[in-house]
This record gives sequence, structure tokens and C-alpha cells, in this order.
Amino acid sequence: MAEQVEKITGLTSEQVAQQIAKGNQNTSPAPLTHSIKEIFKTNIVTLFNLINVMLGLFVLYTGSYKNLLFLGIVFFNTAIGIIQEIRSKRQIDKMAILAEGKVQVIRDGKIQSVMPEELVLDDVILLERGDQVPVDGVILTSQHLEVNESQITGEAQTITKIVGDPIISATYVESGSAQMRATKVGKDTFVNHLSEEARSGSDTNSILLATINKIIKTLTYVIIPLGIALFISKMISSNDVNRAILGTVAAMTGMIPEGLVLLTSVTLAVSAANLARKRVLVRDLPAIETLARVDTICLDKTGTITSGDLRLDKIVPLNSKSDAEVTKLVAQVAYGTGDENETARAIKAGIADPSVQPTAVHPFSSARKWSAVTLPEGTTVVLGAPQFIFKNVDMNADVQTTIDDYAKQGFRVLAVATASGIDGDQVVAPELWGLVLITDVIRPNAVSTFAFFRKQGVKIKVISGDDPTTVSTIARNAGIEDAQNFVDMSKVSDDQLAEVALSETVFGRVTPDQKQRLIKAMQDDKHTVAMTGDGVNDLLALRQADCGIAMASGSESTKSIADFVLIDSDFNSMVGVLNEGRRVINNIEQVASMYLIKTMYSVALSFIFIFMTTGYPFEPIQLTPITSLMVGFPSFVLALQPNFGKITNQFLKQVLKISLPAALLVVSYIMIIEVLGFTFHLDYRFTSTLCVLLTGTICWLSLVMVSRPLNRLKIILDLGVLIAFVTIIIFFNSLFSLVSFFNPAIWLFAVPLILTVYPVYIAVQGVIVSYLNRSKRFKDAV
Repeated sequence: MAEQVEKITGLTSEQVAQQIAKGNQNTSPAPLTHSIKEIFKTNIVTLFNLINVMLGLFVLYTGSYKNLLFLGIVFFNTAIGIIQEIRSKRQIDKMAILAEGKVQVIRDGKIQSVMPEELVLDDVILLERGDQVPVDGVILTSQHLEVNESQITGEAQTITKIVGDPIISATYVESGSAQMRATKVGKDTFVNHLSEEARSGSDTNSILLATINKIIKTLTYVIIPLGIALFISKMISSNDVNRAILGTVAAMTGMIPEGLVLLTSVTLAVSAANLARKRVLVRDLPAIETLARVDTICLDKTGTITSGDLRLDKIVPLNSKSDAEVTKLVAQVAYGTGDENETARAIKAGIADPSVQPTAVHPFSSARKWSAVTLPEGTTVVLGAPQFIFKNVDMNADVQTTIDDYAKQGFRVLAVATASGIDGDQVVAPELWGLVLITDVIRPNAVSTFAFFRKQGVKIKVISGDDPTTVSTIARNAGIEDAQNFVDMSKVSDDQLAEVALSETVFGRVTPDQKQRLIKAMQDDKHTVAMTGDGVNDLLALRQADCGIAMASGSESTKSIADFVLIDSDFNSMVGVLNEGRRVINNIEQVASMYLIKTMYSVALSFIFIFMTTGYPFEPIQLTPITSLMVGFPSFVLALQPNFGKITNQFLKQVLKISLPAALLVVSYIMIIEVLGFTFHLDYRFTSTLCVLLTGTICWLSLVMVSRPLNRLKIILDLGVLIAFVTIIIFFNSLFSLVSFFNPAIWLFAVPLILTVYPVYIAVQGVIVSYLNRSKRFKDAV
């Protein structure tokens, strides 16, 4: 029965303002993206930018202004990073708005819609079927209110709430409606206490970024002292300060792989924007990479395997009753009670309205587990759980077996019966007419989605608060591998949990604490684990997982700590996320070698030329065509290409297969050129031109290697940069401090050397690959 109090007008605007002034306001969710100011700061204020600016000042001192062109590339790269991150921010922020839900409150006697963070203490909040309770409170009015507390307990059960009852944040209204008063807001609410515990875990780790940052950290300790040593050496040997500065700047800018850091960040940002267009909100960019490495995905039944909707599957007449008779009785109860829960809606969707006007109605109650109507002719018809309708009556053994068999098949089994009357919560003299089989609706794309993950070698495990037998059946119907291996976690001891976590596929009757510990046990066995969830009971598990995935229809607190939010609450979206992650890792793995070629040969040459009397073989301006054409521009194009192959988890090994032989060749050919220069008395500009030609050739060959497998776009890209490079040599040689293209002497030396590059590269690469494959150090290297 509905319980009423006097008309409620809620807080006045002045009272709301007073509560806000006192700090009694709900908390805002943490922003998903950096502010514009933070984006500019993080992209501009970097160690490498600082080093480049300092080097630019030294070049400015020499008066060779064209050698400042490298600063233009640094500026261009930084601008790209800022623009791409801002574009991604806007796309992600749009998705964040879609993921938010408003709350209806009564203020100044009127119903208003506000954001959850705008709620204040003592606000009167309206609750209707399907609403999530935003804060802790107490019930003021109730119209058959039943609340689903599975978000807290993990159990699929509903609780009837009456006036004066407390109500907890993050629970759901299963049926009925109510008005509640907020008694706790912000950090004082139950859900925020749990959220704070969840947030105390570690952030998502990025193996890719960690490896790159390790390289950067190492270079930080190398670049400055090596640069200083090279400068001092050149000053002592030549006493030409300008030449010493230009050579040192060329060496140090060559050692900085600033584009690699930028490329990785931009690629992740672009992936986040792509996923936002596919209605997947990325809250943590490195998580895109992490999900691509996941080998185990733990998920709940509802929202992933099933849509959360129910469907009337079949009506089974018993005791010689006809199908039409039983169907009519079911319809009379479903329509007559006026219930609007999921079960009633499923039945109404499958059966027409019999237009009955009952004389008495007993709406469904989660406490008694049945509903009933009394028809005009005096017959009472009851629909509900068999064990509750026939609570005090011994059922036929064959009928009980039939009910159990249907339950094992994954059906929710209801009984329809007639009775002589209702006495309180007891059905008087029930007579069974038949069974109603209700099934969870498996998502249309669930089977294909799980098949995709199975082919990718990703293990699916189902962790649910529901009955393990039912969950196992549904998981088998959805095509989840080994779904017949299930366990009731209420019967598993703490000592058995780690063993069960690895051996079973379906876990039923799981508590929130057990969810977290199950994932921890899998991680301890060296698995990378993703967890999907939508309820507060999933918070700790989501935080424990390497990658947390929340449904937009779920708890706000769950979404606030997840790495991904599926706007349409469709698990099939994870296929796109997995592919984006693989594209990022595979492409960065490929193009990173191009950046490290420059870094490795620059470090090696810097060290070598400390002990040589000749000048460093390059000026800063001469490296610009190689840096921009052979590395910078093509790397951005290649990094955004489709590349969805399985992750090898051997980042460093794959990078070295391309970069190490190329770097060795650059150093070797430059030393050969130095010998030729000394032997034939060639001037600095002549030898440096030869160095540019050979270095450009080797880097272009590496680009072709990285571009494999070739397609039309990659062929156009590779040929395009080669043509651009040759154009610079022919028409802009003076600008880049190179000798004339039409000087026959340069080609007399260059052509024989260039012709040997490919066979030597292949031979050296073969030796290095053979070593890397045999080396235990690199066998499992990331």
C-alpha cells in the first residue's frame, strides 16, 4: 500500500544556497580530461623542449640562423600534440556528458532536474522505476517502492521500502516510486566511502610508455654530459667556437627522440577520439594499450552476456490443462495487477491483454515472491515462484523434477495456480495449472563477440551474484568457452579461492570482496585481467583489475574509477577498443625504431668524435631533411594505419631488429667517409654532404622495412618522401649547407657507397636478429 505524508515542497532556493555555503553539497565527478591550460603546459614545459631552446640560443650566438630550423620542427611537433589533445578532449567531453544522468528534485514546490553534484543536504529527491539512488537518505513517501540492492550486496534481490526506511546511494528502484530526503551527500555517502577505498589502488600501467620513458630517462643522463664533452673536445682540437657549437647542437638534437614521446601521446589521444565516436569513453589513455595486452576478461552476466531484459519463452500446461486456459490465467494476473517489473513486462510483451477487471489485487512483492488477482467470478489466480506459492503444500515429485530441469536450462520458472483465497501472505489451497518460463535476453552480438575474443586467445570468466547453475547455462548459450565449469562461491573457503580462480570459468554467489580477490589470484598467476561491471559491488574488483570497464547504465561511482565507459552499455564495443589498442602498440613498435636509429647513431658518433680532431659530421640544418622526411612525417602516417595483429610483448626486441643494424650502418659509413675525406683531402662540406646522402639512404631503407607489409598508401608515402629528399638535394642544397647536386665528384663517391647499403644492411640485420633470437636477455624482453 502506498504511504503518504503531507505535500512536500522541498528546499527553497535560499536554503539550497545556505547548504552550499556550509559545504553540504554533493561532490562533482573527477574531470576525465586535462584543462586547456594543463594541455598547453604538459606539451610545452618538457625537458627536451628546454634542451632544444637552450641549444637554439647557442646557435643564435653563432649567427647561423638557418641552423635554427630544428626549432621550427620542435614547435610544429608541439603544436600537433596540443591540437590533437584538444580535439580528443572535446570529443571525450561530449561523451562524458552523454554518460551523465540528471536527478529530479523538489525545490520551491516545483520539480526540477539537476546534476548529481548539485544535490545538497536535505534535498527532496524523486525516485521512479529504473532510477539510481544518488545519495544516502530516508524515505518520505512510498508508492509500492522496491529497491534492488544488488549494486551493494551482489545479490539479485529487491527490498520493499516504506516511509522512514533508510535508502543507500547507488541502489536501484526496481518498482514503484518514492520521495526521499538526502541525509548524506558528498564524501559522507556510502558509495563514496567505497569509491575512496577503490581509488586507493594503483593507476593503469602502460608497458609501452614505461619502456619509452625508461629510454628517455637514460638519455637524460647521457645527452648533457656527452654534449659538453664533445664541445670541449672540438674547441681544443679546432679552436673554432662556431663550428664546435654547431657540431654539438647537431649531435644533441640527434640524440633527442622528442617525436617518439609526442607520437605515442598523439596516437593514444587519436585512438581515444576514435573510440569516443564509437561511443566508448576512455578515461585513462594508457588503458587503451593495457586492454590490448589482456588475456583474461572477467564480466558480470547482466549487461554483458544479457541485455538486462527478460523474455517470455514458453508456457507449459500441467495437470491436463490446455495451453489456452493456462495462457489466459497468466495474462489475467500480469495485466490485472498492473505490475511494471521486468517479469510482468516480459509476459505482457508475449500475451495480449484479456481486459479483465479483478475485484481484488495483490501486486508482486519481493518478500512473498508472487502476485495475485481475484476475478469477478470469485476465482483467485496466483503467479510467482513455485516454492513460495506452494510453501506449505507438498508438490508432486515429477512436477518438482520438471521445475528443476527447466531451472538447470537457465530459465526463471514461475508457477500459475488457482486458489480458494489469500490469507495474509499465504495462498490458500493452491492448484497448479502450469509453468511460465522466463529467460534473460542474450545480447544479439554476444555470441560473435565472445567468439572473437576466443580466437584472440582471451579467456572469458563470468563473475556474478546470481545462481551459478543459471549463469553457467546462459554463458554456454552465449558461446563462452568452458562455461560448464562453475562454482558456488558461497561454498568456497578462503584457502580454496586462489585454486578455484584458475580452474573455473563461471563464479556464482560472489561477494564484492571475493570479486577483488579472484582477480588478484589471476594476476598473481601472471594474467593481465580486465573487469567489466556496472554496480557498486564491482568497485573494488574494477580497481584491482589491470583494466576496468563500466557500463554507462551503471553506478556513477563505478564509472568514475573505470578506465572505459561503454556509452551504449554494449560489451561488443570492446572489440573496437581491443583493435585500437593493438593498432597503437603495433604501430608505435614499428615506428619507434626510426626514432631510435637517429638516437643511437647520434650517441655513438658523439662519443667517437670526442676523440677525433675533425668536426662533427653534421650541422643541425643538415639533419632536418632526414629527421622530418625519413622519420617525423611518415611516422605519424604509419602510426594511424590499421594494424590489429596479436601483441608480441617484445617491444624492445622488435625495435632493435630495425634500428640497431641501421644505426651501425650509419656510424660505419660515416667513419668510411671520414677516412675518404682524410685520404683525398675532401673539405668539410663535401664529407658532410656524403654523410647526409648515406644517412638518408639508410633511414629511407629502414622506413621501407618498417612500412611492411606494403600497400598503395605506404608505397606512395615511401616514394613521396624519397622524391622530396632528392628534391632538397637538387634544388635546396645551398639552404641545407650541401654541395651542388651537379658536382660529379660527389656522385663518384656517393654512388658506390649507396649501392652497397642494401646488401650490407640485410647481412648485418641477419646477424643481429639471430643474436636477439638466441639471447635469453631479449627472449622475453618488452
